Amino acid sequence: MKIIRLIGAILFGFGFFIVVFIGIPWHIYQEPTLPGWFKAAFYVLMFGVLIVLLAVAIEYPKDQRRAKGSTHDKPLSPILIQNTAEVPGYEITKILGLVRGHTIFAVSLGRDLAAMMRLITGGELVEYTQMMGQARKTAVERMILEAEELKAEAIINVRFVTTSVVTGAAELMAYGTAVKLIKTSSDDKV
Repeated sequence: MKIIRLIGAILFGFGFFIVVFIGIPWHIYQEPTLPGWFKAAFYVLMFGVLIVLLAVAIEYPKDQRRAKGSTHDKPLSPILIQNTAEVPGYEITKILGLVRGHTIFAVSLGRDLAAMMRLITGGELVEYTQMMGQARKTAVERMILEAEELKAEAIINVRFVTTSVVTGAAELMAYGTAVKLIKTSSDDKV
């Protein structure tokens, strides 16, 4: 079944390429009623799409290696961040309130076009993965800044909410409860 999908994708891609990059330009070139500026703009547009496709083809193996590898960022702050309601070995002494970080991120038009082209060939949409990773990092940093202003020692019950704003752009909000802690056991360390 996998080989049939691969053959179908290759045939579709080949046919799409012929129609878009040979058939349509040939028809526009032969059409005597179209103004020269329109023909030139169309060829510039097609050349731009071709460049994006080539860039995706060149970056694809590198993106696959990056997606497989695991990277761990250094901690952003001494504030403990977790998605549970309690911190083992610690007691919550004071709830400081809700803290949140919010951002809306978008990919560039070139990356959006590259992602759309990748929908044809299949695979991870690395452009959107990177966008959401950056959005998550920014939202968490902003949430931590709010917690630092409250002099919090931890943020508990951390959650993420995301919505699509427009094609190629997403809103991401990180939120949690800022708290003060006191150590109750000597075994655990924050």
